[in-house]
Amino acid sequence: MKTAAATRNAALRTALASACLAAATSAAQAADSIPAGARLAASCTGCHGTNGATQGNALPPLAGQPKEQLLAALKDFKAGKRQATIMTQLTKGYTDEQLEALASYFAAQRQGDAK
Repeated sequence: MKTAAATRNAALRTALASACLAAATSAAQAADSIPAGARLAASCTGCHGTNGATQGNALPPLAGQPKEQLLAALKDFKAGKRQATIMTQLTKGYTDEQLEALASYFAAQRQGDAK
């Protein structure tokens, strides 16, 4: 027969396991709710600003540019057809599908919407 302490410990372990499972499920669902393009675009903010809304005129804004134009530029960087200081190296780390997700994301952003 289980003691009261053993029963409480078993109940506590069950509750803790349930809480961990719920937290893991919530985190996975939250990550799934962020579009792939938005996750990938996080690495672009250092140079191109939040959501591609570049401040100043040193670099072109990405927000609101036509998807086809952005995708062509990204693919040209990747292929070495368009020279740049760092974009040529960066784009080589992405698949064509990821470049398309980036282009779609930035095309859907509005210029001047730094979030």
